[in-house]
Amino acid sequence: MKYKILNKKNIEEYLMSIKNIKEYFAGDDLFIDEIGNGNLNYVFIIQSLKDKNKALILKQAVPYLRCLGEDFLLGRERMTYEIRALKQFRNNTSLHIPFLYDCNENMSTVIMQYLDSHMVLREGLIKKNIYPNFSEHITSYLADNLFKTSSLYLSSMQKRNLLDQFNGNAELCKLSEDFVFTFAFMEHESNDILSKNNNDFKALIEDTFFKKEVLALKYKFMTQNDALLHGDFHTGSIMLNEKETFVIDPEFSFIGPFGFDIGALFANLCTSYVSHVVQKTSPSYLEYLLQNLSDLLEKFEEKFLNLWIKQEESALLTKGFIRNDELLSYKKEFVLGIIRDSIGFAGCKMARRMFGASGVEEIRNIKDELLKKEVMHICLNIAKRFVKENKNLSSIQDVFAIIKEEIKAS
Repeated sequence: MKYKILNKKNIEEYLMSIKNIKEYFAGDDLFIDEIGNGNLNYVFIIQSLKDKNKALILKQAVPYLRCLGEDFLLGRERMTYEIRALKQFRNNTSLHIPFLYDCNENMSTVIMQYLDSHMVLREGLIKKNIYPNFSEHITSYLADNLFKTSSLYLSSMQKRNLLDQFNGNAELCKLSEDFVFTFAFMEHESNDILSKNNNDFKALIEDTFFKKEVLALKYKFMTQNDALLHGDFHTGSIMLNEKETFVIDPEFSFIGPFGFDIGALFANLCTSYVSHVVQKTSPSYLEYLLQNLSDLLEKFEEKFLNLWIKQEESALLTKGFIRNDELLSYKKEFVLGIIRDSIGFAGCKMARRMFGASGVEEIRNIKDELLKKEVMHICLNIAKRFVKENKNLSSIQDVFAIIKEEIKAS
């Protein structure tokens, strides 16, 4: 089918041309509305007027930045990589990816399960919700997908075929290179107005040691082809309730360093924690948030290592190459390296959210300007230490020592 941009007037005709979608709604009259609020794509809900439980989501990429308009071009091929990532992730962890009813790379569309009883994690944390299964679910998602798309699990041929499927997502990788690793740490027109005449921002852009470490992490992002990543894995990319956890929107997907997705999520959970600390949220909820941070690293480390221990051969390892006791030691040190990188990337992600484009709601929506300034100051100090000190971390406990020291110092 030739590409065309869908809207509320022509979308039903498109839907009825897809056999399983036509069968799903079985002739029901439909309610159709555009509900997306993202920067890049259009998102529609399609719902039966007869039975509101019969509902699907259609997402389409258009050849420009939705938030800025048609003059700001961006290749719609990003949806091709989102579709491929969703299929790959669902193959590895079907419980944590929405059911896919139809994917069409020519039309840059995906039609998927409507998560009507789920909330975006960022919003849930702001509302002080507790999700008892979140850390268990999300670390399983991370461990399974990162391990099973890497050379620690795949054969050499399988890994190279996977690389071929995602190497072309260059435009969105360039956006990350610019906005995660560059523009937020220099004078740039895209930065938030909060950067103007701000002493913390001035100190940040003059911190040469910090910038050199950011460059090292940026180079890893650009060159290290470890595993298939979501690529933009923050608390806005997760929808959940007390029983289920789903990962959405992997349009930034590419083959990159193990630690990038882990670090991105850790950064968002950390800013949420600091925001609640400064706003004097109840100690019990602070403990819940801190436990999520701890679980993210500890459970991931345990699950990833267990998967690797069970895998005897892969592109990297041939059975009999090294003694088992030495191999286990190598694997443990390797996984600690992933944790170190994760914290470095978390620092970049946290720091860029302070003054760069795309600030986070748990900070930007604080109405008390003094409290907001305090949250930003603490987060920035934590972020800088993550970037500068990640190579020297000897355990996960070292990470939490940094967080607690910077909160206490404020």
